[in-house]
Amino acid sequence: MTSERNRERLARDLLRLLRQTLPDDAPVDLRLAAEGGEESRLATGRARIALAGPDAVSRLLWPPTPTSLAEAYLRGDLDIEADIDAAIRAGERYQLRRLGWADRRRLLRGMLRLRAGAAPAPALHRVAHLQGARHSPARDLAAVRFHYDVGNDFFALWLDHRFVYSCAYFADADAPHPEDSLDTAQEAKLDLICRKLRLAPGQRLLDIGCGWGGLVVYAAQRYGVEAVGITLSEPQAAAARTAAERAGVAERVRVEVHDYRDLAPLGAFDAVASVGMVEHVGHAQLPRYFGAAHDALRPGGLFLNHGIATTATGRRRTLQFRPRGGDFVGRYVFPDGELVSVPETLVRARGAGFEALHVQSLRPHYALTLAAWLRRLEDHAPDARRLVGEEVYRTWRLYMAAARRGFEQGSLDVVQILFVRPADDRPAGLPLRPWW
Repeated sequence: MTSERNRERLARDLLRLLRQTLPDDAPVDLRLAAEGGEESRLATGRARIALAGPDAVSRLLWPPTPTSLAEAYLRGDLDIEADIDAAIRAGERYQLRRLGWADRRRLLRGMLRLRAGAAPAPALHRVAHLQGARHSPARDLAAVRFHYDVGNDFFALWLDHRFVYSCAYFADADAPHPEDSLDTAQEAKLDLICRKLRLAPGQRLLDIGCGWGGLVVYAAQRYGVEAVGITLSEPQAAAARTAAERAGVAERVRVEVHDYRDLAPLGAFDAVASVGMVEHVGHAQLPRYFGAAHDALRPGGLFLNHGIATTATGRRRTLQFRPRGGDFVGRYVFPDGELVSVPETLVRARGAGFEALHVQSLRPHYALTLAAWLRRLEDHAPDARRLVGEEVYRTWRLYMAAARRGFEQGSLDVVQILFVRPADDRPAGLPLRPWW
């Protein structure tokens, strides 16, 4: 076994080889943490990936898995200092073929030598291990609570003041600091939804997957509706009821812990919204999901479905939210999450009896939303670590940064689709042009 000094020298050699797999202009510095260097010295738009030591290098490189880098960051084998987006952009440009064959052999031999003396990787503590039939009510409950029940105080650090956990609607797509206008942008999104649904005083609105109640409280305040929200998270429901009381609309807002598959006891509604919830439904359950929304609406009623969509087709449709096979998002963030394409969404909704009226992509808005959330989370890093621990803080930081890149590049989309439940086989009394 090599001495510790020799292992450090070997680890540095391997990192120098890995640096050659990136283009010369890649905005990242790669080094062992022991080599030092202050974060403040990094230029804007650059990142430093600092490996904790030879053991950390060995665990990162071998055995190679799709989540090696992410898991190394979560457990503290590496730190991403300064601009995490720069680190992700650099990783996207990694190509082993930039090394010649001799250097590739050196890299492989060095990996095996370093691995021989390495300690086992520390266990990660927050990993989804769901049981039961996929997308059964009980398993969906566990999946939703895994993601959302981290603690309301944690989400309060980086969400807007209404706790809206979905894509905002920005007036300026080139906003240099979207975090400064997040409150305004989220209210603009809520208002856009209300206008699309043609809400008016006295109507009944159902929000499927209401989160912390941002939409139901806003709609009751500004549009005078009677709003019912459902969620599978009790902490969310409690916070939503408190928000309704503070806003003075508790008599017109009801929030329940309730599954979307059992809406009949809630009565009939003039409008239904689902914002950021369809990602949890699952491909196989889409007919039941759209059928439940259709049956909850009165004839002529409007349904707005707002959700993340994949731009991949065929078997790749759940690439970002794979249910199995070592997916970072599925194991550590959104267990059992699935994305479907817009065309498939339209087909499934049509099969339930809906007619599509309008489709709007908000993809650049979600990139700005995630940039705002990430900046606010990083600004409150000490508080986040105190509330949820280092591992959870790192999970959300990495997830938001990676998701932002997905929306910027176009592998992810977020789409609002406005549907109508036809009355007498035609949309009843709707204008021929968009009214919002």
